[in-house]
Amino acid sequence: MRSDRSELTARFSFEPDRFQLAAFDALDEGYHVVVSAPTGSGKTAVAEYGIAAALAEGRRAFYTAPLKALSNQKFRDLIADHGVERVGLLTGDNSVRPDAPVVVMTTEVLRNMIYAGSEALDDLALVVLDEVHFLQDAYRGPVWEEVIIHLPPEVQLVCLSATVSNADELAEWMSTVRGLTRTVTEGRRPVELLDHYLVADRTNDRLQLMPTFVDGSVNRDALRLDESRQRGPMRNRRGRPTGASGRRLATPDRVETVTHLGQLDMLPCIVFIFSRAQCEAAAQSCLDAGLVLTDPDEAAEIDRILEERIGSLDDADLDALGIENLRAQMMAGFAPHHAGMVPPFKEAVEVCFTRGLIRAVFATETLAVGVNMPARTVVIEKTTKYNGDHHVSLSPAEFTQLTGRAGRRGIDTIGNAVVLWSPWVRYQQVADLASSRTFGLRSVFRPTYNMTANLVRRHSRERARELLMMSFAQFQGDREVVRSQGRLSRRREQLIALEGRAASAYGDIDDYRSLNSRERRDTPSLRPGDVIDIRVQGYRGQVAVVATAHRSDGLRVSAVTPAGRPLTLSAADLSQVTGVVGRIAVPDHQSPNRKDVRREIARRLRRADLPSTRAPRRQSGRHPVEDDPELRDRLRAAADADRLRAELRRLEERVNDRRSSLGREFDSVTSVLRELGHIRAEAWELTEAGELLASIFHENDLLVTEALRRAIFDGLEPAQLAAIVSCFVYEHRSPDDPPPPSFPDGTVRERWRQVEALSEELAKLEEGHERARHRSPDPGFMAAAADWASGMDLSEVLEDDLLTGGDFVRNIRQVIDLTQQIADVATNLETAQVASAAVEACLRGVISDSAAIVEAS
Repeated sequence: MRSDRSELTARFSFEPDRFQLAAFDALDEGYHVVVSAPTGSGKTAVAEYGIAAALAEGRRAFYTAPLKALSNQKFRDLIADHGVERVGLLTGDNSVRPDAPVVVMTTEVLRNMIYAGSEALDDLALVVLDEVHFLQDAYRGPVWEEVIIHLPPEVQLVCLSATVSNADELAEWMSTVRGLTRTVTEGRRPVELLDHYLVADRTNDRLQLMPTFVDGSVNRDALRLDESRQRGPMRNRRGRPTGASGRRLATPDRVETVTHLGQLDMLPCIVFIFSRAQCEAAAQSCLDAGLVLTDPDEAAEIDRILEERIGSLDDADLDALGIENLRAQMMAGFAPHHAGMVPPFKEAVEVCFTRGLIRAVFATETLAVGVNMPARTVVIEKTTKYNGDHHVSLSPAEFTQLTGRAGRRGIDTIGNAVVLWSPWVRYQQVADLASSRTFGLRSVFRPTYNMTANLVRRHSRERARELLMMSFAQFQGDREVVRSQGRLSRRREQLIALEGRAASAYGDIDDYRSLNSRERRDTPSLRPGDVIDIRVQGYRGQVAVVATAHRSDGLRVSAVTPAGRPLTLSAADLSQVTGVVGRIAVPDHQSPNRKDVRREIARRLRRADLPSTRAPRRQSGRHPVEDDPELRDRLRAAADADRLRAELRRLEERVNDRRSSLGREFDSVTSVLRELGHIRAEAWELTEAGELLASIFHENDLLVTEALRRAIFDGLEPAQLAAIVSCFVYEHRSPDDPPPPSFPDGTVRERWRQVEALSEELAKLEEGHERARHRSPDPGFMAAAADWASGMDLSEVLEDDLLTGGDFVRNIRQVIDLTQQIADVATNLETAQVASAAVEACLRGVISDSAAIVEAS
């Protein structure tokens, strides 16, 4: 333990918990630390301790977060702890005191610094990776692994994660790539969580709030209530309706939900609604209903806080953003919160809610990630959401993240998670979701074009592949390989045993099966009533077919002899049949297992006028294996061995695939880059184009780089350039079809066609190298980007109501970020100057004011 531990912990207003002290010990001993604990449990204290220790040694610390909103909040929190001059911020949008001893940044910013070999890393002692479970995010997840692998080895890591079931696995992987890592887990929530199920029973016009679990098991009353819901009118024997059956259940509306929770003293609450438009509609419905959750003093304080946050914004912009409507909602005690709101609005809502002034917030799931807004109650309106492609059910991880906001430490003794009844989701599904509190991290790491270019730039071919193989994805894949190898070993032992049981001392069983397989193709199709000649089981003569069945090992036939003896004939037995010698009538719909039925079939067979028995096939060339008394058992064992061999082949393919999938993907990326001239074909080194690619950090890195190489950005005005850049960053995400694109002028239209053609060219190249296709460019924001860069007022840009203010701000900031990268790397001086002018043209009004608010904080 450090001698100055008491000084480092003096900043805390609480006595550290057991898990926090264990993490402090690990950091003092030089370990990297993975902290897995529920939301609100205080895992951030571990990061704060590590930062204080780094500062005490006169060194620097970085705090990384997945979202800009979370970065902004941590920036404010750390300023409160260490003072304004000692804390900086780097998010792409903002650069505030980047040389400060403590810098908060998004994870991508740190990754870019590592690849650029930034001098800022020279005196770095500690990096905090907050929300490290983001490494399983489909697009952004690989960034966390890149940081962990490539960060200088002397830098200590603190990884903070939600409760995951495989934190030890993550720590074990980190130990292999960075050195000794200790896992610190805390399973207990700081505030007990109770799960509830809220149903609107319209039969008697009342709401029923029921516990989801009773004594640890599903609530039988809730189960019965859900099953009793009206499913349609009852009908009599004549098919006429006799009236409704069951209860008339419904999803509680938003106003009555908040009102009911208020009556039960369960406010403040966060109501999660997975739609920005519906969050707005929910707040508006409360306003229209005349709901008021504040007193005059609280309303005045809310108005003061809101004015503080929006004071620097232009009045015309505020009017365009609907400030007066938001003001009325907030002063009444409720508000929306989503990514479609401009940052000053969101921040005002957050401050008022955390101070207990706003009692209900209608929010999308982005609020559940990191932003410190705990509530007494969390309401989940639906357990399904639209993921940009189709509707999916919430995962246990997502449900845990959302309900983690329930219960304020030091204020509430109990937190409440309320799921609303839905006609589309049964109660049992809700109970199953609520009982699944932990989830395992699965890596989604894969090599990108920019990552590959930087590996080529900094490492030899062998070292680059070696670093790729150090990923968490490969680590997990190798573990799967070990498990699969165990199954392979067991299956091989089983195969040896089956092959032993199939072996016959009378001859080659495989030769016999092969011969039968060829002859089986000539076996006639059989149906009940057919009479065939057979020699099997000590019987030689005619039999009547009474039933047939197709099994995995071939046709199986039930037959009866003239004496009434039942026989079951296998595919091997039938291989000797030369054909049908006649037919008899068999009793319809009668079971051949009955003795009286068999006797009747035998009687008809004896009386039938049929040709005499013919010699069975192969009588003169009889296979020696047929003399084996255990032939049936051996054939069955041989068939089982065949199936086991097929399973072994599948397992071996899976093992080989896991061993080489990352390597194959890396090879496909390098093949694409070689064909495009980014990597020299004769050497492991970047061309000028490859150096350009290594400096472009964007989801569509290769597409942007090729557009630069092919002069698509050249010869444009600033507004035109902003429009073209927007198609690389914008993505239509609504389930509704996008409106037709609007082009500012003919030049932009023509450049868009070039981008579209280039995208298709790259897609074909990727397909040819078995590489996943890049995300297609989207022209849906071109007109708005050009209008804003041309100086148009915000009210005019937003007048078509196709974008919310927050969506507009977010997309313009992304345009600015990518345009600045183009300004930094463009080899055409004129293009670089126009890009810089486009950035300057976009940084005005609500865009620059939102950034200034963060800096002023």
